[in-house]
Amino acid sequence: MRTIRRYSVVILCIFLMLALAGCSTSASGEEAGSKRIISIATVQPDDHPITIGLQAFKEYLEEKLGDQVEVKIFTNGVIGGNSEVLELLQMGSLDMVVTSGSNLEAFADEYKIFSLPYLFNDEASFRKVMEDEEFVNQIYNSTVDKGIQGVTWFANGVNNIYSSKKIETPEDLKGLKIRVQSSEANVKMVQGFNAAAVVMAYGEVYTALQNGVIDAGLNPEMALVKMKHGEVAKYYSRTEHQIFTDMFVVSTKFMDSLTDEKEVFQEAFQLSTQVANEEWDKQIAEMIDEATEMGVEFITVDKKPFEEIQQPVKEALLKGNPELQSLYDRVQQIQN
Repeated sequence: MRTIRRYSVVILCIFLMLALAGCSTSASGEEAGSKRIISIATVQPDDHPITIGLQAFKEYLEEKLGDQVEVKIFTNGVIGGNSEVLELLQMGSLDMVVTSGSNLEAFADEYKIFSLPYLFNDEASFRKVMEDEEFVNQIYNSTVDKGIQGVTWFANGVNNIYSSKKIETPEDLKGLKIRVQSSEANVKMVQGFNAAAVVMAYGEVYTALQNGVIDAGLNPEMALVKMKHGEVAKYYSRTEHQIFTDMFVVSTKFMDSLTDEKEVFQEAFQLSTQVANEEWDKQIAEMIDEATEMGVEFITVDKKPFEEIQQPVKEALLKGNPELQSLYDRVQQIQN
């Protein structure tokens, strides 16, 4: 299996080289002429807030640095899935990648902090924490020894529960089959609700809900419209049990190569976050309106019983991952 994956990555390297053929520099950003080509990969589509943020990054850099750089953004997973592009980043064949923080758990345990249930009070608290340099730098620097440097973050919404059944209390979840991403924390969280965790790809959720293979999904409102889950799950309960982030990561080789232009890059990274998060908020508001028109009912629940039932799960995860304790303590210090 590992041999097959390595072969796939080699093929992707060839594809990337062909995609950049005719440019004056390599994909790794090494100068071969007057212009440096910077390659960025994301699995998100062209109209996603993250891609719009990356476009702002590109325009800012090219305006400030003129003919020194050209930024190429590869969207829709055209270069490969998250695992493949992260491997290409480590190899130096890609300069930058945007991916979910959960995909970086394989490189550093610190990223597991975002999987803890009820880590943040609410989305406003999450964003306040992500503006704290001490907290984010510990996250960003955790993968440096793997050749990956975090540089900024993007809002990825609040995970809530949606189903064809109305969910108002933790008791309503008992015995349900709930789809989760592959993660120890996600599985234990669902089990903490006395429900069954079903690990499943995002693209399979619609059919699984439709056919009763699963009873509920856990995603932000975007899934109701973009993935049409609102057609088969008419109740969306605001449990706010997890708040995730996407991460903008860069090859350490690339970061080490920056000299006088480093400040411009830092400004561009921050701009990408600002633009993407503003677009996220705008699109989420639109998705809620569209989902309501689809017939989805949004339910505001009392979060306290949900949070209380998850407290033993959170404590067990912290005990099993002691490296997360300092990050957890910092989160509580910032938001409380």
